Amino acid sequence: MKKIFILTIALATSLLASAQLKTAVHLHENNADGTMIPKEIYGQFSEHLGSCIYGGLWVGPDSEIPNINGYRKDVFEALKELQIPVLRWPGGCFADDYHWMDGIGPQEKRTKISNNNWGGTMEDNSFGTHEFLNLCEMLGCEPYVSGNVGSGTPEEMAKWVEYMTSDSQSTVADMRRANGREKPWNVKYFGIGNEAWGCGGNMTPEYYSDLFRRYTTYTRSYNPKFPLWKIASGASDYDYDWTETCMKMIGGRMSAIAVHYYSGVERSGDGTAADFDDYGYYNVLSKACGIEPCLQRHIDIIDRYDPEGVVDLFVDEWGTWWAVEPGTNPGHLFQQNTMRDAMVAALTFNIFHKYTRRIKMANIAQVVNVLQAMVLTKGNQMVLTPTYHIFNMYKVHQDAEFIPSEYEVNPIQWTSKGDVPSLSVSASRKEGVMHVSIVNPSKDEEHTVLLDWDAFKSDKKARITGTILNTADVHDFNDFGVAPKIAPKEFKDMKKTSQGVEIKMPKASVIVLEIK
Repeated sequence: MKKIFILTIALATSLLASAQLKTAVHLHENNADGTMIPKEIYGQFSEHLGSCIYGGLWVGPDSEIPNINGYRKDVFEALKELQIPVLRWPGGCFADDYHWMDGIGPQEKRTKISNNNWGGTMEDNSFGTHEFLNLCEMLGCEPYVSGNVGSGTPEEMAKWVEYMTSDSQSTVADMRRANGREKPWNVKYFGIGNEAWGCGGNMTPEYYSDLFRRYTTYTRSYNPKFPLWKIASGASDYDYDWTETCMKMIGGRMSAIAVHYYSGVERSGDGTAADFDDYGYYNVLSKACGIEPCLQRHIDIIDRYDPEGVVDLFVDEWGTWWAVEPGTNPGHLFQQNTMRDAMVAALTFNIFHKYTRRIKMANIAQVVNVLQAMVLTKGNQMVLTPTYHIFNMYKVHQDAEFIPSEYEVNPIQWTSKGDVPSLSVSASRKEGVMHVSIVNPSKDEEHTVLLDWDAFKSDKKARITGTILNTADVHDFNDFGVAPKIAPKEFKDMKKTSQGVEIKMPKASVIVLEIK
C-alpha cells in the first residue's frame, strides 16, 4: 500500500475492492502550521505562439470580434473570473528571440519579424510591452516578464527594465512617457532568459550561471516598494545537475530558480489530445504524478545550498503536451482539452500544495489556444476547457492555509512511468472556511470516501456543499458550436454519518467541498 501522509498520527484505512474503491480521509486542521498556498501557484503563461496572443488575448481595437481596447472581450472576462494571480510573457522560446524595442511606439511602425521558433508565422509586434502590462493591470494580476539572454545583451535587458519601471527623467523613461504611459508599471517578476539549456541558447549550466551574474548586475530595481525578483532559467524535468550548478554558482543572487515539467505523450505517438486508449490515459496521469519525486529532488538540492529559504522554486511551465489537432500548423501547438487534461491539472495542484514551503509560483502552459489552455477560440467563438473549470474550482485555495491530510491508497499500476494513486486529496482553510479537493483518477471505478476532521464530532452544525467536474467518457471535450459536455455541477451525493461524511465519487471525477 502507498501511504499518502502529510502528518502521521493514526493510520487511515483503505480497501481496494473489485467493484468499488473505499478510503477514509482525515483532515488534521488542528495541526495546520500556518503554511500558506501562494495564489501564484495558479499562474498562467502566454507566449507569442500560434494564436495564444493574436486571436486569443488580442484582436485589436478595430476587430469585429467584441473587444475592450483590443483585448478580446470574451477571453478577458473568462480570465477575470479565474482571478489570475500572475501572467508570464512573452515566452517561452520566443523570449530569447524577442527584442522589446520592436514592440513599442505606433503599431503601424513596429518591426515585423518571422516567428522562427513557432511555425514561421509573421509577427507584427502589435502586442508589446504596453499591451501586455496594461492587460495585467486590467486583470489585476502580477506581470512576469521573461528577458532575452539568448540573443540579447545586458544593455538591452537593463534598458527594458528601466523603460517599464523607472520614474526618473531619463531618456528611456521619457520614451515610455512619449508612448503614452506616464507612470511606470509595477513589475515584480523578471526572468533572466528561458530554457537556457535549449532554445534559450543551448548553454551549459556553468556558462549560464556566469551570464546570470553578469546580466543581473545591470537589471536594477528602480522602485524600492517593488524590488525586482530575478528568476533564473532552471532545469527541464530531471536535470538535477542544472539546479545543483546554478545553486552553487548563483546562490542567493537569484530570487527564484525555475523548473519545467510537461506531462504528455512521447512526441512519437499517443495520438492527439482526445485520441488515447486506457494505457494512454494512465500513462499520462502517472507522468503527472511523477512531478512529485522530481520536485522533491530539486528542493533537496536547493535546501542544501539555501537552508535559510532565500531562493524560491518556480514551476513556470507545466501541463500536457499532445500532438496537434489535424489540419493545424504543427508549430502552433493547438490541442484539444479533455477530462484527462482536467485530471492532470487537479492531481498536479494537489501535489503543489504540499511543497509550498519552497514552491511559490507555477504557470501552466498556456493560457489560450496553446497546449493545456484555459480557453480555445475559433473566429468569434470561444469555449471553456475542462482545465479552465479545474482552475475555477480550485481558486478557493489561493492564499489559504494548507491543512494536512491523512489517508492510505493502493496505486493504480498501469505504466512504467510510475503509479497513479487511487485517490488524491488536498485541503486548505481561509477565514474559518475549509475547502477540500478530492480526485478519483480511476476511469472505471467509483470511489467512496469517508471524510472527517479534528472537530467533526463537535462540529454538529457544519454546513457542507460541493462542486463536481466529471463526464461519462474521459475522451469528452468542449467543442465549438455545441453545448459543453464538461462543466461543473453541484455535488450532492454525500451524507453525514457518525463516522464522518460519506462521499460517493463517480469514476474519473474531481470534487471540491466547502465546509463551514
